Amino acid sequence: MSEFETITLDIDDGIATITLNRPERMNAFTLTMMEELIAALDHTDANDDVRAVIVTGAGKAFCAGADLSGGGETFDYKAQSGNAPDPLANGVNRDGGGMVSLRIFRSLKPVIGAINGAAVGVGATMSLAMDMRLVSERARYGFVFARRGIVPEAASSWFISRAVGLSTALEWCMSGRLINADELEKRGLVRSVHAPDDLYPAAVALARDIADNTAPVSVAMTRQMLWRMAGASHPMEAHQLDSRAIQARGASADAKEGVESFLEKRAAEYPDRVSTDMPDFFEWQGEPEFK
Repeated sequence: MSEFETITLDIDDGIATITLNRPERMNAFTLTMMEELIAALDHTDANDDVRAVIVTGAGKAFCAGADLSGGGETFDYKAQSGNAPDPLANGVNRDGGGMVSLRIFRSLKPVIGAINGAAVGVGATMSLAMDMRLVSERARYGFVFARRGIVPEAASSWFISRAVGLSTALEWCMSGRLINADELEKRGLVRSVHAPDDLYPAAVALARDIADNTAPVSVAMTRQMLWRMAGASHPMEAHQLDSRAIQARGASADAKEGVESFLEKRAAEYPDRVSTDMPDFFEWQGEPEFK
């Protein structure tokens, strides 16, 4: 799609690829990129032909973090008038990386990170909201905030310990050191490490496995159920949601097709669509108000 300045969005046979596209700046994050990433995810959610989303970077980096062209005032929203998210009535500017992470969190399609190079600052933290992360051998993560005099953002204080545990999260964020691909895999942040030329094909193969073999509505519900119940206060919350979900899905045309296709040893053709057939007993994309 041609309307974007800092990213590209390509859709091929059910798989959408969002590419951060400022290679001359190592895909550094800007307000425009924030807005375009949110718009791209709005599009992929609304498009029933999209079954999975891959996010990657153009050139040698995934995302080198915030664009530091503002110098020492880069993170001073008051000084960066016009280059920060709009302030709320209480005078607090919402963190742009957090707005991207929350939009990824709300996605009704699986989101796969194909981390092709350096992922530093928001480049690292935005990927935490993705469902799976595959990395190139040359990838490096850096939760470098303490080394820049700031703190983790992009809602990463919620996401990172769920991905790697609190001890590793604290070590990485308090030291701010760069983390190579082998350590990322060993500590459980990434699914797999690939040669640079093999990374994107591996991400496509993973997306293809989902797209070709599953019911879209079931995947959308499953994604939200697992992510949202990760923060539940008691397993009863999951039991209540699971019970309603299996009741709704069990009576669906998809469930009938899934069972019949299995018994008949043929590929399933699921009729339900995310845009029209999500059950209404839960706010699948609900979000608390920012205060």
